[in-house]
Amino acid sequence: MCGIIGYIGNRRALPVLLDGLHRLEYRGYDSSGVAVIDGGLLTTVRAAGRIAALEDKIGEREIGGTIGIAHTRWATHGPPVEKNAHPHCDCKGRIAVVHNGIIENYAELRSGLRERGHIIASDTDTEVLAHLLEETFLESGDLAASLREVLKKVRGTYGIVAVSSDAPNSLVVARLGSP
Repeated sequence: MCGIIGYIGNRRALPVLLDGLHRLEYRGYDSSGVAVIDGGLLTTVRAAGRIAALEDKIGEREIGGTIGIAHTRWATHGPPVEKNAHPHCDCKGRIAVVHNGIIENYAELRSGLRERGHIIASDTDTEVLAHLLEETFLESGDLAASLREVLKKVRGTYGIVAVSSDAPNSLVVARLGSP
């Protein structure tokens, strides 16, 4: 079962996110990842396998920042490899999204995104959300309003958390059904 952790506060986000991921380990998963905003930059680290593999990839890197998201994934779309681990990012690497559930019309959405020049890097349904947010956020500059617009295009069930380095003090969430 997938798990989502989001944090915004005064403490460093990375330790909080990693602790949250460890608390979800009992649920089973095949990959994990984190995205943290620090100084206007979004840093994303993902790994297939156990959370220890993610911690190894993070290593001694100093990832500051007090806002971030994390995810444990149980594969539904695409094999359990790093490119399919969450969080997924937009083309510019400024928006990160984690998602539980199923986006039923992701193939149609993915096709349209590719036609509009987006580079899709994973086999997942989740990645389309990041690219759709990229398009909508460019127009509105409001992450919450952008997510509401994106969700008008999506069919399925979901729990979603998104962050953007262009909105470094916002963490937006949405839910439909019981993902």
